[in-house]
Amino acid sequence: MTAHEQLLDAKGVRPTANRLLVLRALADSHHPLCLVDLEALLPTLERSSIFRALTTFRDHDVVHTIEDGGGAVRYELCTSALHHTLGDMHVHFYCDRCHETFCFEQLPVPSVALPAGFLPHATNYMVKGLCPRCARAVPADDLHNHHSHPTQ
Repeated sequence: MTAHEQLLDAKGVRPTANRLLVLRALADSHHPLCLVDLEALLPTLERSSIFRALTTFRDHDVVHTIEDGGGAVRYELCTSALHHTLGDMHVHFYCDRCHETFCFEQLPVPSVALPAGFLPHATNYMVKGLCPRCARAVPADDLHNHHSHPTQ
């Protein structure tokens, strides 16, 4: 049994061929992927097959979803053994220029003291701006203007 098959088995997911293809694509990626990204990486799979695999993965804590700030939902493998927790959540960065989403697994999402009775199950912490590659390509004057308007 491969490591990917073992992961799915541990999470209670039957390791079908399509699910293994989607899982490998997610595991090989260095950043969260959206459905369009996965379609490009997996041209032999139909969109509906990829989406079904992602939905199953989400429901069984194989992946967690990230709203990337650019209108897409991205999927990232969960790092915890069985069920993801708020402690597994980490900061993400969305580049306004290249539209890449970066994971900062070493930066946990800050704790938020919610009012009594609220029970969170996920946190989406997205910082938006320019990645180092895009920041180098922006003229200094434009970079200064970008920093002076943090909501852009």
